[in-house]
Amino acid sequence: MNTTISDKEISSEKICRLTDRIIAMGALCEVAIASAAKALTTGDTALASKALESDKLIDDKEREIETLCLKLLLEQPAPHELRQISAALKMITDMERIGDQAADIAEIVTIAGIKTDDNTVNMDAMARATIKMVTDSIDAYVSHNLELARKVIAYDDVVDDFFTGIKESLITLVAADPSRGSYILDLLMIAKYLERIGDHAVNIAEWVEFSITGEHYKK
Repeated sequence: MNTTISDKEISSEKICRLTDRIIAMGALCEVAIASAAKALTTGDTALASKALESDKLIDDKEREIETLCLKLLLEQPAPHELRQISAALKMITDMERIGDQAADIAEIVTIAGIKTDDNTVNMDAMARATIKMVTDSIDAYVSHNLELARKVIAYDDVVDDFFTGIKESLITLVAADPSRGSYILDLLMIAKYLERIGDHAVNIAEWVEFSITGEHYKK
């Protein structure tokens, strides 16, 4: 009897360790997006470098969490724990891609030397919206909050609307001044990366839903 209780306590401790790692990886994703977006609006290449550094740390964290998850699976977890571990394995793939896309934004800012103004295009607001989605999706996993996960999925429409608005603004800008075509194309790519970050946050939220309900729905 004592052995069974001890095993459960050990398993619970490791599940908590997994949650802590997910929180840490999520925080790195937030830093990567925020740094890349701020680099875009300020032209600060040091912030772009911070986004690139965060991406490398995210990659390291993905490998660490993957190893922990595989070890936990060998312990034959209870069904609800199995869903939580399986969801974490799926989530970290999307989180790693979020880091990649933040790094892609940072590279464009650095190589092209571009700087935008939020009065021209709503890029900064779009970045804040994607950060909100990433933060809320991780919070939903940590707190097992099904309602919050579903709000993240619905909020993707907000990010999509930002992308549509930015794309239309950029089309107007290039029509008015074709010589700025290269700059505007870079901005469109950045907006697309932000939209993809929102999509990855939706994926995370859908896996949170699976971890709670056992059902996996795609938007």
